Amino acid sequence: MVTMGIKTKAAVAIVILLVFLGSMWLQGGLENQWRSCMKGFPQDQEPVIVTILNDTGTDSERDTDRVPLGKCPGQDFQVSRLLSYLLAAPAPPSDVLLQPYLSSWDELIKFMEALGPMVGIISQEIDGKTSIIRQLARNDAERQMERPQEEEVREGEEHIRANADGRRDWKVEERPGPQTAIAVKTEGKDAVGEERHFADFGESYLSVRSMIQVELRRGTVDFAEQTDSGCRTLLRLHRALLWLQLFLKKLGEKPAAGARLRSPSELCREAYQQTLAHHHSWLVRRAAELAFLALPDRGFFFRLVCVHNQDDLALVLNRVVRAIGEVYQRTQNALEEYSMLNLP
Repeated sequence: MVTMGIKTKAAVAIVILLVFLGSMWLQGGLENQWRSCMKGFPQDQEPVIVTILNDTGTDSERDTDRVPLGKCPGQDFQVSRLLSYLLAAPAPPSDVLLQPYLSSWDELIKFMEALGPMVGIISQEIDGKTSIIRQLARNDAERQMERPQEEEVREGEEHIRANADGRRDWKVEERPGPQTAIAVKTEGKDAVGEERHFADFGESYLSVRSMIQVELRRGTVDFAEQTDSGCRTLLRLHRALLWLQLFLKKLGEKPAAGARLRSPSELCREAYQQTLAHHHSWLVRRAAELAFLALPDRGFFFRLVCVHNQDDLALVLNRVVRAIGEVYQRTQNALEEYSMLNLP
């Protein structure tokens, strides 16, 4: 008789659960089933909710940030590329450029896909959200090419250009017509002397703040009902980014004296409970936590970022965590300023 390992059990459980959820969705009874489950299921102890990580690093840690990261051969995910996109995203004085922001998500999606098919289900959902914003940006660029620019559509880029002076590694280049291209100097061993040119976006979707402003003026954002606006989609990505940031932070931490290194599965589940979980229904939370059971061991993460031990893993992941923190804080401030942190 063959004994099933924990990963096999988790995979079977998730397949059964997904079939179960799908059947309830098709029958239109998911909401009622969820209420009945909630009545009969004991509630977990309320986790400590994390809304932002304020971690700028010590002086010595910031010094190590200058050490270039190399490529990891034979895999799609590259931590050096993720870091270069994250560092390219902030724009003065307090904005975030959407193209490197979405490119950062492309690398994070590869990171999640590398963790196996169970977590890959989550990455597919995130990939769909980045596609929504990209499609909105493409549509906007096409509209701008077809008709004269209007004053309101131009304001997003003007906001950024007016504050671009003084940033040595970021600039806006004029191109013929109403579009703009961004050239960013990337960092890392694989990108020395390289300028990465992102594909053109329309002016309205050049940055987080320009997108917010134009969608508010056009009435695209609905504060009462769900829409496929860029702002609502950004909020979902924003929440997921905090979950991944906290997971990576926990994964890079060293245990206290005499304590054991906790498993990635345990750390990911805890990070989820402290961030994304309180935005999800009971059934979604249980499905996500089952998926985390299938996470690989810590040695896999060593190989994924090309290190050999926990100390080196901490150095690499802490750099990523701090870079995510800068992007997250700027996005948080923009969404909060326009009262968008609770869009339906």
